[in-house]
Amino acid sequence: MRLRLATGPAWTEAVVADLDAFLLDHAANERKASASALALVAHYPDRALLVERLIALAVEELQHFQAVQAKIAERRLILGPDVRSEYLRRLAAGFRDGSDVYFLDRLLTAAVVEARGCERFGLVAAALPEGALRDFYRELARSEVRHQGLYQELALGEGEVRARLDEILDAEACVVASLPIRAALY
Repeated sequence: MRLRLATGPAWTEAVVADLDAFLLDHAANERKASASALALVAHYPDRALLVERLIALAVEELQHFQAVQAKIAERRLILGPDVRSEYLRRLAAGFRDGSDVYFLDRLLTAAVVEARGCERFGLVAAALPEGALRDFYRELARSEVRHQGLYQELALGEGEVRARLDEILDAEACVVASLPIRAALY
């Protein structure tokens, strides 16, 4: 999947300048990604493939949360309170009404979010000096590609996937362009 708007260098500079804030935000996003996968399982328990694949994804996201938390603890930081993501709120505002189209929108939006995460983890990895943290973000970028593919695969057969994905990618680019640059994943 090709994002419509690439993240600019100012974002990477902000992250590198305040890596502690980025790690705290990153941890929160990993936890939310796990919870989102489980929410889909809870809402669509009759979809056996979705249940099986998203439980595995939720576990992997929770493992990522645990790994980021370990990096946070190494820096003697403490997780902060949950803060609602303006990026995710704006994307969710575009979900259509109706059971089938709402389901499709959730899956495709999750794929786009994973694509953005992949891009940004790759940028972080490229900006960091050689070492464990750089390797960690390289590996996370690879996992985001798999997650994106999983959500796209689950969306197949759920309607006009390509046309709707194009609309969501356009909307996501507008959201990204309108948000302030800060040391946060989204």
